[in-house]
Amino acid sequence: MLQAPKGPLKSLSISPDPEDKASRLASWGAACWKPTAGIKHTGSLPGARDAASLSGQNDSTVSEFILIGFSNFPQQLLPSFFLLYLLMYLFTLLGNLLIMGTIWREHSLHTPMYLFLCALSISEILFTVAVTPRMLADLLSTDHSITFVACASQMFFSFTFGFTHSFLLMIMGYDRYVAICHPLRYNMLMSPRDCARLVSCCWAGGSVMGMMLTLIVFHLTFCGSSKIYHFACHVLALLKLACGKETASVTMGVILVCVTALMGCLFLIILSYVFIVAAILRIPSAEGRHKTFSTCVSHLTIVVVHYGFASLIYLKPKGSHSMDSNTLMATTYTVFTPFLSPIIFSLRNKELKNAIQRSFHRKFSSLSS
Repeated sequence: MLQAPKGPLKSLSISPDPEDKASRLASWGAACWKPTAGIKHTGSLPGARDAASLSGQNDSTVSEFILIGFSNFPQQLLPSFFLLYLLMYLFTLLGNLLIMGTIWREHSLHTPMYLFLCALSISEILFTVAVTPRMLADLLSTDHSITFVACASQMFFSFTFGFTHSFLLMIMGYDRYVAICHPLRYNMLMSPRDCARLVSCCWAGGSVMGMMLTLIVFHLTFCGSSKIYHFACHVLALLKLACGKETASVTMGVILVCVTALMGCLFLIILSYVFIVAAILRIPSAEGRHKTFSTCVSHLTIVVVHYGFASLIYLKPKGSHSMDSNTLMATTYTVFTPFLSPIIFSLRNKELKNAIQRSFHRKFSSLSS
């Protein structure tokens, strides 16, 4: 039987103290947020971790590059490569300067075709100067680093003079088309003012292309590896070092712009020669056909060499060649093609060849007298 407790009943308090309530809430919160055993406490939210990783990525941003180039070749071969490329470089400069000087001195060569040839020689010289000296220096140096600004400058100039070269080849094809297919209108269509405008447009177009592509490429972020597996700041080798979501789209855009511009020039050159061949076939005599076509041989040969070596480099199957063979193949376009240009124009262009011979004959005659 239950008994009532002795003594007076104590009344229960139903209005707790505010300070006691706050302390109980604080202890309850601490117990709820206590890390569970066996689970690693990161100490940061996912957003904070992402920000930290981005900060670390920015800290590792590349400020200079290393040109691998010929680094993997046997050291005993590098002096031989240096001597070979140096001789080709000097011959390229002297050959193109000889062509420019001959055209300047011979008044019989002051025609649109040789004006374009003179502009082409200038673009060859500048393209070679933009790439080859750095390659020659790296062949004998142990320091292959290149600053960010120097790499961007080299890419800009190589793009500018490379595109200008292609545009000038296209204009030279148009000149041959007008001379053969519309001979009576040649002096009107190819006046000195019009020729100067065409050459100016070629240089302006090359400069715009070079500036646009260089700004697009160097707008990217380069992080991680700083090794460029090329002897120059080549755009495709450099894009492999870029990081970020837009890298793939920029790469495709650069390739599309380059291919569209170069293939567009080649298409117009081919179209010009389609009309030229059709006009030549209408000439009744074989001698007339041969004489007319001989004025196009040097230009056509340069076009085949220029686009042939470019296709050999950029259209080769991926993964089928070693890095050393890729390096040697790249020199065919940057060193060997400019080396061949003055040889082809001097030997295949009879008028220019005779003018060079006359210049040497006058020079030696004045020295002997």
